Amino acid sequence: MSIPQSAGGPIESRDDLVRYLEAGSKPKSEWRIGTEHEKFVYDLKDRRPVAYEGRPGIRALLEGMQRFGWEPVLEGENIIGLTQNGGAISLEPGGQFELSGAPLFNVHETCAEVNTHQAQVREVAGEIGAGVIGLGFAPDWNLDDVPVMPKGRYGIMRRYMPKVGGYGLEMMFRTCTVQVNLDFSDEADMVKKFRVGLALQPVATALFANSPFRHGKPNGFLSYRSQIWTDVDNARAGMLPFVFEDGMGFERYVDYALGVPMYFVYRDGKYIDVAGRCFRDFLEGRIPELKGVTPMMSDWADHLTTIFPEVRLKKFLEMRGADGGSWQRICGLPALWTGIYYDQSALDAAWDMVKDWSAEERQAMRDSVPRQGFVTPFRGRSVRELARQMLEISAEGLKRRACGDGAGLDAAGMSEDGFLNPLRVLVERGYTRADELLRRYREDWKGDIAPLFREYNFL
Repeated sequence: MSIPQSAGGPIESRDDLVRYLEAGSKPKSEWRIGTEHEKFVYDLKDRRPVAYEGRPGIRALLEGMQRFGWEPVLEGENIIGLTQNGGAISLEPGGQFELSGAPLFNVHETCAEVNTHQAQVREVAGEIGAGVIGLGFAPDWNLDDVPVMPKGRYGIMRRYMPKVGGYGLEMMFRTCTVQVNLDFSDEADMVKKFRVGLALQPVATALFANSPFRHGKPNGFLSYRSQIWTDVDNARAGMLPFVFEDGMGFERYVDYALGVPMYFVYRDGKYIDVAGRCFRDFLEGRIPELKGVTPMMSDWADHLTTIFPEVRLKKFLEMRGADGGSWQRICGLPALWTGIYYDQSALDAAWDMVKDWSAEERQAMRDSVPRQGFVTPFRGRSVRELARQMLEISAEGLKRRACGDGAGLDAAGMSEDGFLNPLRVLVERGYTRADELLRRYREDWKGDIAPLFREYNFL
């Protein structure tokens, strides 16, 4: 979840909101890659989630990270995040530890950032007795076991979520994801990328499926995190069929976002609870709790962070369909989408792949993938075959990107294409990492979840 946003002065009209999104348009030379990844922090002694205070604790982890030049973000007397050189570290509601990476030029830089972060977290976590693991869902923690982080917005969400869906608290406290944020050149480019991203997001979910356990037992899904999003709050989540309709653009997304219920407004270091009231009501002065409060562009920026579709538009596009995962696969997600989005021929090929898929077909695939993964059927094929095609398109895009402007080359002249290799392995062997974990649970671990924490600890 984001820290409070800074985005300018008073909102004069709906047009200001459209211009805010439109201002994200950039020439290709300025396109960047921002990778976000969350992970669970636990006590090495008993595998339980760590609280904010204490040792091991989240505060101690945040304070320890400051030795590497990270600057603290405070809410009252509590440190709730860190910033450095365009990147940020923030806390999810249950203490999930998130790196929101800086906007970087290529996937090599992104992966270097990821590795630096791992080394820093390893040092501090080792000192305080904490472990870190990447999964889409907490494998054996009860909801009541998970501590609540001291951020005002989470109290509001915690009260509101059970009113609008069955899985809201599960999402808040027991899920982790990996995301990549990518740029667009103009409205037409944004729309095409948005449509491709939504259509292929279930395929990415299968490639990164990594949440097969709940309460220490198989939960019946390969991506339980993805299943959770089917009933969190459908007013702010989902596959957004309107994106594929004629007339889609910045204005259409603004009209959608204006109708999405808010959670809060942030003023003078405090969160004002307006959960359930839409942003349009705020603009029109129809929220009693906000009488006399002028809507600011920072409120709009905050609001956009509380909308959770499979692909999210802000001043860039966020790919949101992947489970948190093993360290070596984190870089696969930015590579996958960079290859498709940042090469025009690849984007065209991906659009050709999905352009005649109906809304019903897209939704059916999204509904089936959390349970079936690669074996999900689609038009006489399988999602595994779609994943192979998606990887081929991305790989060609990454190679052309390197040859065309050198953006995808490292110091040794190697292409970003190599970061797709862990995903290629999954497709070639024909089963997901979640399937792998289930097999190990049954055969190697004899039904005991404890070895998962030992063998897949990041640190």
